[in-house]
Amino acid sequence: MFEFINYIDNSVLDFIKDNMRSGILDIIMPFISVLGNGGFIWIVAAVIFICSKKYRKMGITVGAALIICLLIGNLTLKPLIARIRPYDINPDIVLLIAKPKDYSFPSGHTMSSFASATAIFWHNKKLGVCALILGAAIAFSRLYLCVHYLTDILGGIVIGAGFGIAAVLLVEGIRSKINFKQK
Repeated sequence: MFEFINYIDNSVLDFIKDNMRSGILDIIMPFISVLGNGGFIWIVAAVIFICSKKYRKMGITVGAALIICLLIGNLTLKPLIARIRPYDINPDIVLLIAKPKDYSFPSGHTMSSFASATAIFWHNKKLGVCALILGAAIAFSRLYLCVHYLTDILGGIVIGAGFGIAAVLLVEGIRSKINFKQK
């Protein structure tokens, strides 16, 4: 089973490298990837939402999703699973960005993107669709740049969406307890 998964993972990276690489994408993809560094774009979005009374609850939910990603995803799952990155296995891979120093599974960029996008979508469908599109672009950039396998991305999507839902439930639960105590 693992051999088949490795075959698919490597085939996807080879397909992208052989059929999609171009000068313009070699410029665009590192930029898109940088938006997800450390959850940067999602932290900025959360802060902007928190500053607006209309979107404050959404901003708090995005912030909670990012904290869950950090604690469970990046600090627990990544070191526990300890999956080696593609460029560490295949020396023929030429990177367009600096080598990430952590492990590969799940993709942290993808996980934080889909956790945030799920939280945004829960509160606002139009903004959520935009966030999901940006999250998908960030996820694809990680494949294009050969710093993740397809299964790292898929894992990041599923885990991130789960963390986004967990953040919604957490914020809603806390909010309902606060409102209950105030009555």
